[in-house]
Amino acid sequence: MVSLLQLVCAGLANGVTYAVAALGFVIIYKCSRVFNIAQGHFVMLGGYFAYTFLSLCNLSVWTAIVAATATGLMLGLVIQRIAMRPMIGQPLLAAIMMTIVIGMVMEGSATLAWGGKYAVYHGTFGGASISLGQLSLPEELVAQLIISLLTVIVFSLFFQHTKIGLAMRATAEDEQVAQSCGIKVNLVYGLAWMIAGATGAIAGLVLGEVCGASPSLSEIGMKAFAVALVGGLESIPGVLVAGLTIGISEIIASTYLDPLLPTGGGLASVFPYLVMMIVLTFKPYGFFGLERIERI
Repeated sequence: MVSLLQLVCAGLANGVTYAVAALGFVIIYKCSRVFNIAQGHFVMLGGYFAYTFLSLCNLSVWTAIVAATATGLMLGLVIQRIAMRPMIGQPLLAAIMMTIVIGMVMEGSATLAWGGKYAVYHGTFGGASISLGQLSLPEELVAQLIISLLTVIVFSLFFQHTKIGLAMRATAEDEQVAQSCGIKVNLVYGLAWMIAGATGAIAGLVLGEVCGASPSLSEIGMKAFAVALVGGLESIPGVLVAGLTIGISEIIASTYLDPLLPTGGGLASVFPYLVMMIVLTFKPYGFFGLERIERI
């Protein structure tokens, strides 16, 4: 029973982190109806940013978190200004293809900057364990859960209870109407990409502390795509619910079902997409997605 509870806690931490990364998908989709395929690469760069600030620059933990978040914000703004701004008014397919190109450029840039090596900064949040009754949880797991959960709460409150968040939601509903009301749509799009960069950087920082920073971290970040679809592409609370669902089911399945497979493992890499396939079969809009009915 204790081992199962420890697995559930690890799944909770991973699930909330997936939800943080998935915020980038949701916010950009809500504003522009564009699937940000490059979000996983924001996560990868977040891991490398954390490695740079923590291991190479020897910054403190909280200073490194702020620096990595700020770098993600600026990177998102630069990408929006240079690559995505010319896509405004163009077919959605062209914008989605541009995000694929952005992801490839980001991966190549990481290889140039850090050599594509496996970079570790384990023990950043402490190497001891925290005891809760019979449970013994590593400090990095608790830190991962707290940082990720705070990130989801802050951005959710920002999106729901600020004028800028209201402007972003209005732009998502109808760009032309939003412009007629005086909303600067270009500013909204830029802010959406800044948030995507920041959330990706935070997710990469906490994931990299557990599994290290490497180009493969973008594949872990892509699990956030499954989280966004399962939760509903227009629902921030849905992202949190879906992240917890996938995080817990993934780690339990990999622990109890992997030994039954002929290869002895590998289920964790595909299980989020199996969950996504099952959920979308019965709920095509996800758990909390908005069903749009259009008249013909």
